[in-house]
Amino acid sequence: MNNKHSILKIAKETIEAESQAILNLSNLVDSDFAEAVELIYHSKGRVIITGIGKSAIIASKIVASLNSTGTPAVFMHAADAIHGDLGLILKDDVVICISKSGNTPEIKVLVPLIKRVNNKMIAITGNKDSFLGQHADYILNAYVEKEVCPNNLAPTTSTTAQLVIGDALTVCLLEMRGFTSNDFAKFHPGGALGKKLYLRVQDISSVNKKPKVEASTNIKDVIIEITENMLGVTAVVEQGKIIGIITDGDLRRMLTKVDSFANLTAKDIMSSNPKRIEASAMAIDALEIMEANEISQILVEDHGLYAGVVHIHDLIKEGII
Repeated sequence: MNNKHSILKIAKETIEAESQAILNLSNLVDSDFAEAVELIYHSKGRVIITGIGKSAIIASKIVASLNSTGTPAVFMHAADAIHGDLGLILKDDVVICISKSGNTPEIKVLVPLIKRVNNKMIAITGNKDSFLGQHADYILNAYVEKEVCPNNLAPTTSTTAQLVIGDALTVCLLEMRGFTSNDFAKFHPGGALGKKLYLRVQDISSVNKKPKVEASTNIKDVIIEITENMLGVTAVVEQGKIIGIITDGDLRRMLTKVDSFANLTAKDIMSSNPKRIEASAMAIDALEIMEANEISQILVEDHGLYAGVVHIHDLIKEGII
């Protein structure tokens, strides 16, 4: 392989082959899947997910997905489990074992130990007739015809299938719990996704300066107000209410149109009826307004009164963009 055409051909074939394998999983979903979801949903314990090799990596991701959507889950490496970590499993926990073959040495040692303490066990495997399949209470069939690896060796299609089964489990449980965007924000308070769901305009504007002038303010003082507050904009207010906006761009355009601005006031160059947003609105809504109108700042109101400015750089800083 020594050219771009060959690279792209292999990439497309890989994607198409895996997509077909994933699509076939929908034909393998049966009553065991539904019963396994109900088991987890009604369980008083956690979900312990274990695997070996690449399946262990997939297990870690499924654990993360479950934890972030309201289902407590813990990862337990299959090799570590038989060397002391088996103590992670509590009485009411549900165990999920992930293994393509279902016959790895670690799985064969681990499964009887789990069954001995009577924890319910769910298998995600591509081999229903394997040791794991025969001893599991429920089997989630992750069968794939072959790996996309040309040697049919490296876990590729099989791990993708395991991941998809995990996503299906997660979404089913999410739906059953009535998990909302507000719930999601509670579990992701520090991340960009969470901020999009809980960060409000007032959280940003309250820490910014609040540049403002009156309609009669002379241009020199307008320039000083914009410069000192470093937001590239000032509101024009009257009795606390917004009547206009002046931006850096308005000042530059003014300089190209007049020889002298000594007698000009804010009213002469302001843009009337500017875009504005309520302080209680979500920060993501401010971003949408800015993007739709190709502006870098938006004025903030609180019950009809001027309350500050949100700059697009604030949203970048908060990770909203």
